[in-house]
Amino acid sequence: MNSRSMNTCPSCQIGQMSIFYEVNHFPVHTVLNIATKAEAMGYRRGDIRLGFCPECGFISNVSFNPDLLEYGSNCEESQGFSATFRSFASRLARKLVDQYGLEGKTILEIGCGKGEFLSMLCEYGNNRGVGFDPAYVEGRNAVPARGSVQFIKDDFSEKYSHCQADFVCCQMTLEHIRPVGTFVSMVRRAVGERKSTIVFFQVPDVARILRECSFEDIYYEHCSYFSSGSLARLFKKSGFQILDLRTEYEGQYLMVEARPASSLPEPTSSEEELGHLEDYASSFSQRVAGKLSSWQKTMGAINEEGLRAVLWGSGSKGVAFLVNLGLGGLIDYVVDVNPHRQGMFMPGTGQEIVAPASLKEIQPDVVIVMNRVYEEEIRKDLKGMGLTPKLLAL
Repeated sequence: MNSRSMNTCPSCQIGQMSIFYEVNHFPVHTVLNIATKAEAMGYRRGDIRLGFCPECGFISNVSFNPDLLEYGSNCEESQGFSATFRSFASRLARKLVDQYGLEGKTILEIGCGKGEFLSMLCEYGNNRGVGFDPAYVEGRNAVPARGSVQFIKDDFSEKYSHCQADFVCCQMTLEHIRPVGTFVSMVRRAVGERKSTIVFFQVPDVARILRECSFEDIYYEHCSYFSSGSLARLFKKSGFQILDLRTEYEGQYLMVEARPASSLPEPTSSEEELGHLEDYASSFSQRVAGKLSSWQKTMGAINEEGLRAVLWGSGSKGVAFLVNLGLGGLIDYVVDVNPHRQGMFMPGTGQEIVAPASLKEIQPDVVIVMNRVYEEEIRKDLKGMGLTPKLLAL
């Protein structure tokens, strides 16, 4: 592949990506269960080189190599052990069931993970479901479903276009796919002439990441980054009519609801949004350096005072935080409520992942919360254990 084709926008397939942010030697997996510290420290790495498309505003890691990844049952991406997240997912599932009359329908989910959300959709509407994900684990899903649910341990592709559905769902998966233009067009072809079929996609909102300088939200598995404008343009170009486009979860998640369009929609003006995004992107690297410097001073002060700090959240944000700050020697433990993560080790930096109950023995002075959405839930859990450490939230 020549350098030009590598740097051509994977979304609009027109613009040439302009590199604005780089992180070298980043662990290629952030939610893979790794059983030993040595394996975690030596886990393979790849480079992140984020490029911005001036034509459509899409952002992509132009150095992404999917062959480095190993998606399978050893991936532990589930957030369903958090009460905060379960409440959000339940409200969203009920809203979609009510809004689109999903009663006795067929639902297809692309990238269903361990199947929690698909099972909710089937339970609330007595629907039939089929979920695709190579990381699905039989027997892991504790969510009951009145309707029938089938899981296929494979990526969704053209060969499954015979699987017809009334509702197509894809949460937190499109950002893992680099040829997004090709992929969304494939989904549109799979829907075919079923004009009543609704598609729902959820991805991280890159406008927030750039605006808030959230370096912890950039990691190797996420090769594709969307703003509301670039996501809408992609779906319109692929033959969908946008029904709703919004952010939720304190602005972290960007959601689009659409249906097949009768004709190719006219492109919308995007000059203002593109200008803002380009400004954020052009200053992002410099602002990240400032934010990292601030956190390094904070961690240095904690160390000088002889205080013990732990991280809460062993997922992708936690890996990015530790790797970017080089905190291998200042943090001994990372806490996670997911029992399937406990006893494992953080890729790249090697901290042991422990259960919240372990903090009664560890007695931390400072708990660094990897996602502010969970701050109150964590504070409540700590209080229940009789602990009152200082909380610092990203």
